[in-house]
Amino acid sequence: MKDQLFAVIDVETTGGGINGNRLTEICIVLLRGDEVIDKYTSLINPEKEIPRQITALTGIDNEMVATAPKFHEVAKKIEEFTRGAIFVAHNVNFDYNVLRNEFRELGFEYSRRKLCTVRLSRKLIPGLFSYSLGRLCDSINIPLVNRHRAEGDTDATVILFQRLLSLDEDYRVINSFLHARSRQATLPPHIDAEQIHNLPESAGIYLFKDRKHKVIYAGKAIDIKKRVVSHFYDRMSKEYELGQETFYIDHETTGSELVALLLEAECIRKYYPRFNRAQKRPGPVYQIVSYMNQRGVLQLALEKTSKQRESIGTFYSRALAQEKLEFLCREFKLCPKYCSLQANVEVCSHYEIQTCEGICGDNEPVKTYNKKVNKAIASLTEESSTFVIREKGRHFEEEAFVLVREGQYQGFGFIDSEARGSRLEDYEPFLKRQVATYHTHKILSNYLRKKGDPNVTFYEPEIEEVSRAVNRAEKNAAVMASHGTLSLF
Repeated sequence: MKDQLFAVIDVETTGGGINGNRLTEICIVLLRGDEVIDKYTSLINPEKEIPRQITALTGIDNEMVATAPKFHEVAKKIEEFTRGAIFVAHNVNFDYNVLRNEFRELGFEYSRRKLCTVRLSRKLIPGLFSYSLGRLCDSINIPLVNRHRAEGDTDATVILFQRLLSLDEDYRVINSFLHARSRQATLPPHIDAEQIHNLPESAGIYLFKDRKHKVIYAGKAIDIKKRVVSHFYDRMSKEYELGQETFYIDHETTGSELVALLLEAECIRKYYPRFNRAQKRPGPVYQIVSYMNQRGVLQLALEKTSKQRESIGTFYSRALAQEKLEFLCREFKLCPKYCSLQANVEVCSHYEIQTCEGICGDNEPVKTYNKKVNKAIASLTEESSTFVIREKGRHFEEEAFVLVREGQYQGFGFIDSEARGSRLEDYEPFLKRQVATYHTHKILSNYLRKKGDPNVTFYEPEIEEVSRAVNRAEKNAAVMASHGTLSLF
């Protein structure tokens, strides 16, 4: 190892995400063991505009690079200069990936073993407040001149790397980082490998947190460790940026994928993490609503909304909602015109539903028709089932459960696998109450549609609940009749 070549490298770029970055400057210092043997440095014409904020940071502007060589003109020199060397950089994944992408643009694959001086420093100089290059150099008295320029940063990194080599005389730590199965060089610089080692290989959720312990990403997985590590192998700009800002990883096992999905939805609602895109806003739902028209006829209609509001029924596709309206129309002999299944007609003439008893042609009393509508509404209310889903638990002696009462998600919990709740009250002591949202309803709806009823125990509604549903429908009808206004159930 004393004769090993190390290429200590720093690059400056145009910014714009790892895939949009173009080189503006590069510096490479070649070491054999801990001795400097050569140096290469050059400005690079990125063939694109350098943003003002990048110029403010690095001092490199468009005029400076206008006559500089383009990457294809120096690519061969860089490849030869680093051939046989281990690629060393402070936060190595950034510099390595930018350089590799430049070679790929030319149709060549650039591959080197790599070492990260951030991760090496955390291992060999533990306990420092910060491992950024500037703070680290201040902490251990390394001169850092011409900050945010390739040569200045590389010169400081060379001194740092020489210090690290002196602290690892037998190369035990460095060799462990270079081991073919080691993920040290792949992990983001601020994450201790022990955090990854301690992650479980079971279902649950994980939270990525920044330096201040603020949640910046929430995810669910069937295998938490495997899924977390997969983020760091992804070369997408978003995943790279997520890794760079992650300092801590928390997790919670659930055993059940369903519970993991529900808990992930709750974490996104609660923390609103910056790197999560899905589930931040509710998608559209279709709701069956009722209102009293000018004739005093109680009508049913379909309404598309992005908000969860009280209604007769909520559906996650227009087709399902329309199908339910058609069923109610046939089952309770309602009028297609007054169920919003036909428009701009004097008298209904639906091609399929012909059960109307004449309300649209003044051949049926309004009071009689409204009673049928109320019965239809009550029947739909009764369909808001109360049930418990039993799923795999976190270990073989327990089961996970999800509780839904009258169609509303209540939360989840864990219970002894031998316990069989004959009453809803049996689950209450173990229930972790959660907020019901558009996303939790959709998760449960998809689960029931795909899995069916094998793991579901339904509980009959109390007689009083059914009675209240009917009375509520009749009361609302009376209120609408007196006010003549739109009302949502």
